[in-house]
Amino acid sequence: MQIENFKIFADLVETKSFSKAAKLNNITQSAVSQQARAMERHFKTLLIDRSQKQFQLTREGMRVYESAKELLHAYDKLLSELQEMKKVISGTIRISTIYSIGLHELPPYIKRFLHDYPSVNVRVEYRRSNLVYEDILHNSVDFGLVAFPAKIRQIEVLPFRNDRLVLITHPAHVLSKRTEIEMKDLQGHKFIGFDPDIPTRKAIDHIFRENKLDIEPVMEFDNIETVKRAVEIDHGIAIVPQATVIQEGRQNTLSIVQIKGKEFTRPLAILHRKGRVLTPAMKKFIETLGLEISVGNGSQPPAEIPKALGVVEPTSE
Repeated sequence: MQIENFKIFADLVETKSFSKAAKLNNITQSAVSQQARAMERHFKTLLIDRSQKQFQLTREGMRVYESAKELLHAYDKLLSELQEMKKVISGTIRISTIYSIGLHELPPYIKRFLHDYPSVNVRVEYRRSNLVYEDILHNSVDFGLVAFPAKIRQIEVLPFRNDRLVLITHPAHVLSKRTEIEMKDLQGHKFIGFDPDIPTRKAIDHIFRENKLDIEPVMEFDNIETVKRAVEIDHGIAIVPQATVIQEGRQNTLSIVQIKGKEFTRPLAILHRKGRVLTPAMKKFIETLGLEISVGNGSQPPAEIPKALGVVEPTSE
């Protein structure tokens, strides 16, 4: 029995998906199923209850899963310690991020990090906010970057920075000539918003309610780039993070207007799975972002074992 067997089994339990476990390990769904059955033969016991379509781990399967997590943690910790002893900064860092941070906030930090540590490979995936959390929980990535971070027991949240929210308009729009506006000035103008489930949209809706504004977006989009394009062709105005429109402001394709009074900001954070062993490269990446690593991070196995015992058969995905 090799360490890879335990990792595949743990990924299968945590993702509840043969296809996702296969993707994480660069193998086929059939290979994942064969690995699970091989472990059952090795331990001479049933690990997965296949009596239902969405079946569960048996009691023995849960015990194997718990031990697998402990073994994997000890193995990752050993590799990290050996790298630190040899002063090796290499490997791959996988990042899942929402569009606005990945396209506008993250690039300067990645450029600096790769300059300092050229032996490290950084892979960035652009995802909706809810999928970033899913990626972290499933160990699909090492770090996640989101706005308005949610508190989840299995996820460590490291505050990154705050974005100021500003109004953007077409350069010919009546509000574009103002250096700043009050929230009440938005009433009566066509507004372009993010999709309702996006955290920044929820924060903006809260601002409207606080200011007793009845504003319904005429258009809704799931990413910052599409919102900006709609404003550029004068389909409406929008409230967006200032860092995402610096280039358009310089090129005069958008007008940026400050919001008077209360400073409207959105907090950004970097996420990682609690109890995860951070490699030297991961630690250096966090340092590059100007953040501090929690004392004792990664020194203990995850305290919580997810109550995710259901596993979906390949045919049902």
